[in-house]
Amino acid sequence: MKVFRGYHHPQLAPHCALTIGNFDGVHRGHQAMLVLLRNEAEHRGVPSCVMTFEPHPRDYFAALARKPELAPARIATLRDKLTELVRCGIDQCVVLPFNAKLAAQPPEAFIEEVLVRGLGVQYVLVGDDFRFGAKRTGDYAMLDAAGMRQGFDVARMNSYEVHGSRVSSSSVRDALAQGDMDRVASLLGRPFSISGHVVYGRKLGRELGFRTLNMRFSHWNPAASGIFAVQVHGLVAQPLPGVANLGIRPSLDPNDVNGGRVLLETHCLEWPASLGPEGAYGKIVRVELLHKLHDELRYDGLASLQAGIARDCDAARAFFAQSFSASMHTETSRQTMRDRI
Repeated sequence: MKVFRGYHHPQLAPHCALTIGNFDGVHRGHQAMLVLLRNEAEHRGVPSCVMTFEPHPRDYFAALARKPELAPARIATLRDKLTELVRCGIDQCVVLPFNAKLAAQPPEAFIEEVLVRGLGVQYVLVGDDFRFGAKRTGDYAMLDAAGMRQGFDVARMNSYEVHGSRVSSSSVRDALAQGDMDRVASLLGRPFSISGHVVYGRKLGRELGFRTLNMRFSHWNPAASGIFAVQVHGLVAQPLPGVANLGIRPSLDPNDVNGGRVLLETHCLEWPASLGPEGAYGKIVRVELLHKLHDELRYDGLASLQAGIARDCDAARAFFAQSFSASMHTETSRQTMRDRI
């Protein structure tokens, strides 16, 4: 997939089939839209294209109003969003910087300057609640009327439901806030995961006897937080079980190297000897958050923190043992049924 910052690039295809949105999490509703988009693009012989925004428009308006509490919790980083779009088979993605100019652009100008002249759209697919342009005054009817005048098709996709409930980024955020990782996986169609580079930290984990992989995120307000049983992908060929802390580590000095920023600290329950003590730094890893153990806790000292981490490791091992036992039971039941058949 080709990724473009803005739409003024000579490598952009002259025409495309386009969908527009934030696509936070790229959940099952988004995936259904992307399947339809790819089909329409193939039918027209043009590339499929996703237009998304960074920062999230609500982040921009929250900062403008100096009310950070209005900014939505984010399901995915931009890296993870783009990774999922690649997995969905999208040909190109245009990331528009959401700024004062874009926020003030009338919807008619957005259609003419961005969609028609900038991207040469032949087909535009939007959700049933799509709004665009300054003060969200543009809607599906306006876009459809413009398409009829300008010669591009416009389609609207209704909400996607799972077990009678609408799938949306808000529903994923709610499930993450509740720590219901099974429901999160059902809404996403995959386990929730976070990826990034392993960076250097204070190496406090080594002193405590629990080596950790550190991943920092600038200006990211994740929808999930707490202590999780996880699987780590990208260190060796097989995923590694572990336990992770996603948050701001309230037990430590807020003036430490992380400065109170969100950090994902992951301890692998089985450390590959082939990596050696320094072999993970600089690698891009993906951490799947499978089961929430508890919220972040504040410990009154390093000794109690060490004991708490040990309890979390035991709880994670128990989770994986139970999951393995359940999967073996399921496989045995299937085999018995096949034998009967």
